Amino acid sequence: MANPEHVALLKSGRAEWNRWRAEQPGGENAVRPDLTGADLSGFNLKGTNLFRVDLAGAILEGADLTDADLMSANLYNAWLSGTLRNARFYNANLTLAKFGFLSILDRANFSSAVMKTASLNNVSAIGATFIETDLSGAQLRDAELTGADFTHANLTDADLTGANLTRATLVETILEGAHLDGCTVYGTSVWQVRLQGAQQRGLVVTPSNQPQITVDNLAVAQFVYLLLENRAIRDVIDTITSKTVLILGRFTADRKPVLDMLREKLRGRNYLPILFDFEVPDSRDITETVSLLARMARFVVADLTDARSLPQELSVIVPALPSVPVQPLIQSADREYSMFEHWRRFPWVLPIIQYDKTDDSLATLVERVIVSAEQKVLESRP
Repeated sequence: MANPEHVALLKSGRAEWNRWRAEQPGGENAVRPDLTGADLSGFNLKGTNLFRVDLAGAILEGADLTDADLMSANLYNAWLSGTLRNARFYNANLTLAKFGFLSILDRANFSSAVMKTASLNNVSAIGATFIETDLSGAQLRDAELTGADFTHANLTDADLTGANLTRATLVETILEGAHLDGCTVYGTSVWQVRLQGAQQRGLVVTPSNQPQITVDNLAVAQFVYLLLENRAIRDVIDTITSKTVLILGRFTADRKPVLDMLREKLRGRNYLPILFDFEVPDSRDITETVSLLARMARFVVADLTDARSLPQELSVIVPALPSVPVQPLIQSADREYSMFEHWRRFPWVLPIIQYDKTDDSLATLVERVIVSAEQKVLESRP
């Protein structure tokens, strides 16, 4: 139960209470006010120093906590409704705390607070800060969270169904097992979120004054909206998918000049050639990188001459991408590797074009490649 003297002192007014708190010794001898279970309904606690106060089970219905300092306070199982604008809850314990229907948490700071299984349904927390806050299992259904910052927050198994996350910040936020169905995510910043097991159907990516467009994946929501609204990005995507040509081969001193020539000739024909001759990103092995590039390509050119890594690269391209023609090349004096015979069975693997290193042969090589590959592209379209 609450300390009666502490309750009476709080009722005497903010000035008297804050003066008493300021006079208390700090450190290990600091007095921790005991307001456990106290009925503080309707109290005016604006700007009140409630640092480290024990408010477990307290009733704060209709209390005005605007600008109050609740850092490191214990609000376990407390009942809060009313105004908490600009209140500071840094490192506070709000486990099982319940927030009333009209709770206003706008611009409140909950950084590093523990809010496990807190009931925050329907609250307004516009511009609130939840950096590194533990909201695992919290109830945030239909909450107004416009502009809220959830950087590094833990929302594991939290229920945000129908919440408004317009312009909210979700950077390295843990949302594993969270319920996000029906959330509004227009302008939401999403970077490296963890979404394993999350439910994310019907996410609204458009503002309230526009026809509603929904997606089912938070991680791609902002990208989808950019595609819808940004003509430049759509042009980039169109360029990638309609003009990119992936060139594979062996990049020895003897072979690379031929592939470089092929690249230059393709550029001259308004294609966007990608010559796979660069350091593979640390996060992907060679075949994964080749597969990613091939999925963006209009067609693939594969020089089989003195092939080494090409058999492995083709093994991740040919079976998985029937809409991407593969045009094999080989120098006249060479022969394809024995296992290449397997790929001839796939209709999108075109007949091998032979060439030699004479000027006449190289001059016509690009034309033969383009005609053959483009014809197959058109055939593969529905």
